[in-house]
Amino acid sequence: MKIWFDISNSPHINMFYELIQELEENGHTIIITSRPLANTVELLDQRGMTHTVVGEHYGKSLLKKIFGYPIRVVQLRKFLNNHKPDLAVSQSSFHSPVVARLLKVPSIYTNDNEHALGNLISFLCATRVLIPESLPIRSVAKLGISSKKIKQYPGVKEGIYLWSKGRHIHEARTSITSNVPEIYVRPEPQTAQYYKGKENFLDEVILELQSKYKIFVLPRDTKQAKHYKQSKFHSTIVPDRPLSFDHIASNCTVFIGAGGSMTREMAILGIPTISVYQDDLLEVDQLLIKKKLMLHSPCLTAPELDNYIKHSINTSPALELMQKGKLAYNLLKREILKFEKHD
Repeated sequence: MKIWFDISNSPHINMFYELIQELEENGHTIIITSRPLANTVELLDQRGMTHTVVGEHYGKSLLKKIFGYPIRVVQLRKFLNNHKPDLAVSQSSFHSPVVARLLKVPSIYTNDNEHALGNLISFLCATRVLIPESLPIRSVAKLGISSKKIKQYPGVKEGIYLWSKGRHIHEARTSITSNVPEIYVRPEPQTAQYYKGKENFLDEVILELQSKYKIFVLPRDTKQAKHYKQSKFHSTIVPDRPLSFDHIASNCTVFIGAGGSMTREMAILGIPTISVYQDDLLEVDQLLIKKKLMLHSPCLTAPELDNYIKHSINTSPALELMQKGKLAYNLLKREILKFEKHD
């Protein structure tokens, strides 16, 4: 079977990496398309994943996004006409189900962000929709989507790929010998359609504590990188290239996230995590907070962070979510293989 994955954002790389490897090992042909957003291209290259960049990212402007959307749909359709996939698979790619419908091939679409506007057309066009168990089917079906095409997977999206590496990362973390805490900061997704919060709101905290702790800022784009490379952030480390997920998870003392996926990843792995997300929290975020795996502090201050670091405790990965993650991984794989044609 020839399977097309549209990897349109950096978190999707971790989600699909091992699944793609397993599918290839079992004889399936994989086609990967990407777009230049939030280190996606660089991280795909780091992983050695063969991909083709199709289209571009149109920034924060809703008008430009609306204008650019059909352009990438046409570009993807033109590219895939020559590859003739049997199935399209994507996470949060609003283009993939539409292109698949135009190509007259089935598609599997997954999403855990109930606030994303692009979900409506994606849910309508997809053959199968997968959502986390914390997101009620009725909240998707009320958009006019048939509940018959919707299936809930156990746990949260991040568990789909973290179940296989949780123990390894936990063991790596227990061997850390450095006395200087390493704080990793993932700034806000400034160009995301759903993000309506403040920009650069963590500056004051970073400036106050950068000489006391080893602070790494993980920028999403060149604009953020340029901001945090200003002279006033003289003691803050801004990597020139994206750091690997395993390196961050293995060395992080406390993680501060203004976005979603990476913040949830760290929390699930048992890493002390503070979400400073500015908008309404997703159902999956509320689940992690309820389970006390993550602290939500949108107005985080330097004294609050300082106190949190002093009392932070490195715990084991969330076993329940890891186990559910393995079940979700196998469910996704089964859903994909249902479309395999047998002679």
